[in-house]
Amino acid sequence: MSNLLELRDVRKSYGAGQGRVEVLKGITMNVAAGETIALVGSSGAGKTTLLHIMGTLDLPTGGTLLFRDEEIFSRGEAALATFRNRTIGFVFQFHHLLPEFTALENVMMPGLINRRKRRELEPMAEELLRKVGLGHRLTHRPTELSGGEQQRVAIARALFLSPALLLADEPTGNLDRRSSDEVHDLLRQLHDELGLTLIIVTHNERFAAGMGKIIQLEDGRVS
Repeated sequence: MSNLLELRDVRKSYGAGQGRVEVLKGITMNVAAGETIALVGSSGAGKTTLLHIMGTLDLPTGGTLLFRDEEIFSRGEAALATFRNRTIGFVFQFHHLLPEFTALENVMMPGLINRRKRRELEPMAEELLRKVGLGHRLTHRPTELSGGEQQRVAIARALFLSPALLLADEPTGNLDRRSSDEVHDLLRQLHDELGLTLIIVTHNERFAAGMGKIIQLEDGRVS
């Protein structure tokens, strides 16, 4: 498999002088296209910071991030935002669904933001909701859905623009064990069906063990 991402000596720090905090201390790793990776480690190890840099939500202090051999942070801010919107899907611990909109509308939101026509987007959103097992919940609002169902809607939304890379930060951290297992199984199924590259921050050892690769972070370094 060819590399989708390549990180070379990626560093991240906050503050200056005596108040400077080094969060990432030189991360070098490759992510192959189609790979599944679990990022594990203790709280404060730098997992979420690393995920945000991979997703271009945060800038590194030093080092290089290559996406398909292109130094991605060399792009301007607007071009980087377009790249992120079209290429990367995000699933967070909190689903961040918009409460006034239905499940169908929440899934369509990335397309609506891109000013695409609703009648073009609705069939795509409905298909994704059926794929994640929520074909019967299209018109339900987030408050009418269980925690597991809300996260399924968030996953469908993350997949709406057919990203090459799906990043998830503790996607089941607020769910009970049964709902967690269902979301884990769904992510693996979607990886197999869609050929996604999947990187997940997780404390769930059983889930991590089912991924293709486990990367352990400790004190800002790959251990």
